[in-house]
Amino acid sequence: MLSQARPPPGGRLGVAEPRGAVHGAPFTTNSPLVAGENDQQIHRTSNFQQQQPLAGSPMDTVSPAPPRAQAVGSFPVRTPGSPPPVISPSQPSSGGFLASHALSRPPATHLTYSANDPSTAPDCCTSFIATLRSSSGIPAFLQFVAAVLRECCIPTSGFPGLPTSRQFSDLSGSVPFAPQPPSRSFSALLESPSFSSTPASQQPQTLHKTSCFMQPPPRMYGMSRHPTNPASQLSNTIGQLPSSGSQGSSPLMIDPDQIPQPMPSSSAILFETTPGSLASIPPPTSSDFIVKDKGNCSPRLMRCTVNQIPCTGEIRLGSNMPLALIIVDFGESGPLRCSRCKGYINPFMKFIDQGRSFICNLCGCTNETPRDYYCNLGPDGRRHDADERPELCRGSVEFVATKEFMVRDPMPAVFFFLIDVSMNAVETGAAAAACSAVSQAIADLPEGPQTLVGIATFDSTIHFYNLKRNVQQPLMLIVPDVEDLYTPLHSEIIVQLPECRQRLEQLLENIPTVFEKNRIAESAFGAAIKASFLALKPTGGKLLVFQSVLPSVGIGSLAVREAEGRANVSSSNNASQRLLQPIDDTLKVMAQELAEFQVCVDIFVTTQTYIDIASISVIPRTTGGKVYQYYPFSALSDSVKLYNDLRWNITRPQGFEGVMRVRCSQGLQVQEYYGNFCKRNPVDIDLPAIDCDKSILVTFKHDGRLQEGTECSFQCALLYTTVYGQRRIRVINLSLPCTKLLSDLFRSPDLDTLFACFLKQAANGIPSSSLSKVREQMTNFCINILYSYRKFCAAVPSSGQLILPEALKLLPLYTLALIKSIGLRTEGRSDDRSYWINHAASLSIALTIPLVYPRMLAVLDLASKEHGGSIIPSPIPLSSAHITDDGIYLLENGEDALIYVGNTVNPDILQQVFGSHSIDHIPMPFTLQKYDNDLSKRLNDVVDEIRRQRSSYLRMQLCRKGDPSEDPEGLSYVEFLVHIHQQIQTKMA
Repeated sequence: MLSQARPPPGGRLGVAEPRGAVHGAPFTTNSPLVAGENDQQIHRTSNFQQQQPLAGSPMDTVSPAPPRAQAVGSFPVRTPGSPPPVISPSQPSSGGFLASHALSRPPATHLTYSANDPSTAPDCCTSFIATLRSSSGIPAFLQFVAAVLRECCIPTSGFPGLPTSRQFSDLSGSVPFAPQPPSRSFSALLESPSFSSTPASQQPQTLHKTSCFMQPPPRMYGMSRHPTNPASQLSNTIGQLPSSGSQGSSPLMIDPDQIPQPMPSSSAILFETTPGSLASIPPPTSSDFIVKDKGNCSPRLMRCTVNQIPCTGEIRLGSNMPLALIIVDFGESGPLRCSRCKGYINPFMKFIDQGRSFICNLCGCTNETPRDYYCNLGPDGRRHDADERPELCRGSVEFVATKEFMVRDPMPAVFFFLIDVSMNAVETGAAAAACSAVSQAIADLPEGPQTLVGIATFDSTIHFYNLKRNVQQPLMLIVPDVEDLYTPLHSEIIVQLPECRQRLEQLLENIPTVFEKNRIAESAFGAAIKASFLALKPTGGKLLVFQSVLPSVGIGSLAVREAEGRANVSSSNNASQRLLQPIDDTLKVMAQELAEFQVCVDIFVTTQTYIDIASISVIPRTTGGKVYQYYPFSALSDSVKLYNDLRWNITRPQGFEGVMRVRCSQGLQVQEYYGNFCKRNPVDIDLPAIDCDKSILVTFKHDGRLQEGTECSFQCALLYTTVYGQRRIRVINLSLPCTKLLSDLFRSPDLDTLFACFLKQAANGIPSSSLSKVREQMTNFCINILYSYRKFCAAVPSSGQLILPEALKLLPLYTLALIKSIGLRTEGRSDDRSYWINHAASLSIALTIPLVYPRMLAVLDLASKEHGGSIIPSPIPLSSAHITDDGIYLLENGEDALIYVGNTVNPDILQQVFGSHSIDHIPMPFTLQKYDNDLSKRLNDVVDEIRRQRSSYLRMQLCRKGDPSEDPEGLSYVEFLVHIHQQIQTKMA
């Protein structure tokens, strides 16, 4: 079974090559590249390798000036002693090209509400919700869908005096929202003088500074329109909501089609990164777009919460919007630097005095141009060679680092596998699944002397294996003392992959048999990591740990804090709040030592019991790693996902020994970093490993005043080592105009980045605050932003109208989804909540919204509809009004997927999809099979395409109507809008 899980050479199991994968040779020292006209990448086109941080503050080291860049597509040979070439990360080397032009993720699903009389809403809502929680272990995130799907039934117990049915219009004009007689139709309301007669779809709408490959794209949320009326330019009037003092008994009618919803886009967009004052709002991450680098970096690398920077801190505080960057992927820095702030040369530095000097765009310092970098200026004030040098005309570039950036030679890429072989791991099949996954995954590691591997197992003792000696069987070396640790000779247990591949594969095949009758239930998890660290200490590298039970002996042993791991976490219980914090500092101190010596730890939790993720996750979070959870683990259904996750982990674009610093213009300063890293000084963050799936949030604050009409620059520089042993520096630049008008701020926010900032800050605050307090804080963030807009920017005659900025009209919907997510729900396992917190901390922007607002597809539509050339059909709203008892539905959030089956589905359809005429006869645990019929093949194609888009092998779960569930709680979307409006009215009073 496991042997059949092996993927084809070009990609992951059963799916195409992940987005951002590159066909062609990797970057080499002798192949400098220049950014092409179309930056089509999502992830970095180069692979990483370990890198060693420099002593003290390595990013302050000044290196020699770079050579003149080569023309696009040229591949000069670098001679010994010549300066380092400049490399742009925008295109692959050797003429390689990206696998696909369709780069971004499908749009989020629509959330709609039942109209008119709520008594017509299906009372099966709760019964459908009941299918979403299974006592056999459906992932806790799916319980969130239950809360979302309840919205067609609108309880009003939380709002005394509110009518039971409402209807409103989301038209472009100012639309009153007043009580209407129930007999009056919505079409009749549109004909009244109070309503705009022009539908929103017919309003003039323009996508700012973008163009389309095929046809003009629809306007997307987050992008400004350009009417002359300031109010209509910025806002969407939701309608006349009842004020807190005017609640009457007349019913309000709600038109679900007019509530702000995510709008899908099927057109590919060409987005030009116009610099400075011409900077435009980047497309949403859910849209398909290709980037043309014209000075600012690609929005896939760095995005700002607002695209016009407030001149003062008072203006920012007035908007209630945070000023923050989300930095995705890895990068490095360049040779020519500012002598004061050490910023790297970029397109926004201004050359003066005929090119003899240049002014730093970050600190304003005037620097002398090095003699070998001098070039005359043209009549327009630009250097004659500006278009020939990538660092002077591209927003993101890479440089090959010189010796000045190294305290030691680049280290090889080391992958060390640590497998739990305790009794529980053996009996559940977790140990055998881990061995099989490692055996298959190492086949995809690059050959050569720069790739080293090692392996160890553990229960109550630690077992290393000598892979170097030329013997028929690898020699087992046992470390019995888990308190006073030592490790065998480094050169014998960590060896070059080509040298030991055959013996390693044989060892992995034998380990399950050797420990088949192991009766030792204890786990020396902390001691095993410590001993493995001693082996990796000379070189650094990646430590991949497979853990099945709670650590119970040796260093870092833990006690069961939650009764068998099944107790619910209540937001009102201070003791349960402590379950989300590490039990002590033992593992935290160990994690800091691991990070200091460039060891990154990833933990694969293959358990069926409580394992205290809150405590063990501190290690990967500090070392730049990640926690993978498979609960409850099933060898039958989870082995393939375990292998795919491991394979992607070790083969994705990544690098080692990273040191990152973010700089900004005078008047701003970095306030805080959020993500998975180790911070040992105030300005740099250490990244033992960094990859294309992680992002870092950087918040800023004002420490001075910015001048209106000028530009504010941000620069991220990261020094790292590729998997091929090359030290590189990547520089990412972003320059945005400054403004002193609040209306400009509300015209230019990036909703995706703003919401990602909210989510990461919420995840960071959950362990130290009560859940009710975090939920209230997230709600207040949304209310305060909309209140600021209503108070300072909106010009409407009635205070009873709820007005949303055009770019932020979906903010209430996503805020409500966040509040109902597993991280903030009142009930749930502490391990599930801790996993959610750690997953959200480093999540990329593109996966942030799907995490809390999943996508739902109708499976039966796959066989009957064309989808405009797309494999994945348009999503359907997350509403039980769109669910039928004879339908099958697929829900996914980028990590897990749920297939819901109604109770009256045609038996022939069940036979086509599941191979059985009865839902009761489908084998459990469930695995999706491919059968010889059109519907099954299309469903598998859709799942494979989602896995390719998400770069994640979705864990499938089957859900039937009638499965046990919890009752839904919280507000519906309409109730939440009413609540927000009432709070704004209260603040306005």
